[in-house]
Amino acid sequence: MGLRPARTCREVDKPAWTRYSHRKPRKSYVKARPHNTLIHMDMGVEKKDYDVEISLVAKVPIQLRDNSLESARLAVHKHLQRVAAEDYSFKILPYPHIIVREHKMLTGAGADRLSSGMKHAFGRPTDRAARLKKGQKLFVVRTFSKHIDHVLEAYRRAKCKISGRYKVNITRLTPSSG
Repeated sequence: MGLRPARTCREVDKPAWTRYSHRKPRKSYVKARPHNTLIHMDMGVEKKDYDVEISLVAKVPIQLRDNSLESARLAVHKHLQRVAAEDYSFKILPYPHIIVREHKMLTGAGADRLSSGMKHAFGRPTDRAARLKKGQKLFVVRTFSKHIDHVLEAYRRAKCKISGRYKVNITRLTPSSG
C-alpha cells in the first residue's frame, strides 16, 4: 500500500498525538517516532545586506506532512540555486513534530470484518506533520530586490507541492533590521 492522499490528514481539529517521553518511554502515546523526511531547515547564504524578505503565509489553518514540505523545499531551493546562486537565504519555519497515525485496512475477501466497529481506530504512527495556524509563515526568503520575481516563481512551484491556500508577503528590510 502506498502513501495516503494529503486530504486524509490535513485537518487541524484532530488531536495531536505527539507525546514521546525519553525518561519513561512506556508512558508515551507514541511508542516509536517515524523518521523525519525534512532534514534541512536553513539553506542559502546569510548576509547582512539583504534588502527584502519574502514569506509564504498560510491563509487557512492546515496540517502538512513532512514529505510535502520536503518536496516544496526542493522546488524552492533548486529554482533559487539556479537563478540566484549565492544571493538568498531560505528558511523553513514550522517543524514537523505531529505524529500522523494510520489504521491500515485489509483489502480483498473478508476485509469487512476488520472494518466493522473500527470507525475511530487509533492506528500506528506512519508519518510526521507540521501544523500551521492562519497567518503563520511557512517559508521565508531573504534576498536582494532584483530577485523578487525569481522568488515568486519559486513559491508558485512550491504551492503546487503542498495543499492549502497561501499568500506571499513582501517586506522591505532596513539595514538595522537585517
